[in-house]
Amino acid sequence: MDSNPLPEPLAKNPRQWSVAHILLPLGGILSLLPQVTSAVGLLLGMALALSIGNPYLQQTRSWTHRLLALSVVGLGAGMDLHVVGKVGLQGIGYTLVGICLSLALGLWLAKRLHIVGNTGLLIAVGTAICGGSAIAAVAPAVGAKPHEVTVSLGTVFLLNAAALVLFPLIGHHFALSQQQFGLWSALAIHDTSSVVGATMQYGPEALRIGTTVKLARALWIVPVAFVIGLIHSKQGSAVGSDRPPAKKPWFILGFLAMAALVTWIPSLQGIGHYVEGGAKRALVLTLFLIGSNLTRATIRSVGIKPLIQGSVLWVVVASATLAAILAGWIL
Repeated sequence: MDSNPLPEPLAKNPRQWSVAHILLPLGGILSLLPQVTSAVGLLLGMALALSIGNPYLQQTRSWTHRLLALSVVGLGAGMDLHVVGKVGLQGIGYTLVGICLSLALGLWLAKRLHIVGNTGLLIAVGTAICGGSAIAAVAPAVGAKPHEVTVSLGTVFLLNAAALVLFPLIGHHFALSQQQFGLWSALAIHDTSSVVGATMQYGPEALRIGTTVKLARALWIVPVAFVIGLIHSKQGSAVGSDRPPAKKPWFILGFLAMAALVTWIPSLQGIGHYVEGGAKRALVLTLFLIGSNLTRATIRSVGIKPLIQGSVLWVVVASATLAAILAGWIL
């Protein structure tokens, strides 16, 4: 007999087990159809996970990271490396300022809300840089406990889901251009997957700008994790043996390499178009898997204080960034 407990709500109704085994793969197949948008893919995964449960939870969590990385690399086939470099260099100034201010505000909120441990720091880092990837990279450097990582990832997950639906609506309300929306999404949405999902709904130029700026921002994971780890070690904090391994954002280099190939070898641009199209559909599948990874236990584990910290920080960052873009301060 299998010693692993059934995922919720399958544990309460084992008869749903066989149904879930069929509907989850079917939902994944449906998410590959061109008619299914990124938001629909995410919501479909969430609906199935919370209603009938996910019997493949361990596998889908593993596949999510791999599929996201491969999809981002595939998106590089539709990029011009010269544009990637130009956008990345233009954004160094406001990226550095934004990361520093977000971290400062996030830590201040954590202190005011009396959030114990590393949870507040991880939420601040995830908001400042690139969500789950930044959290996974910083967690080992500060010796974060598994429950602290779970709570911070759960908070970021819920806000990512909200951003995927709300950002396109807000963008159309303020009549943002595709360039403005792509820039805003990259600076204000946590994870790369949700940036891609939101900008895909807005237009191809928004997708190009959003993906490029977000990946350039993600490069700051390494120095930020190093500095935080150095500060933490100097403070004499003990590092636990159960800390999670850091995830190296290798997909950033893959994205740049793919963009370089289609830029410097023009004959590959035709193939690159098809690779980019496949990557976009794979990203919708990724969002479906992300939604299917949500459990009721994750929602319960978040708690009110970390959710308040993450929500307030996110709203302030998103509002300030949008105001700066509308005022022409960030181009």
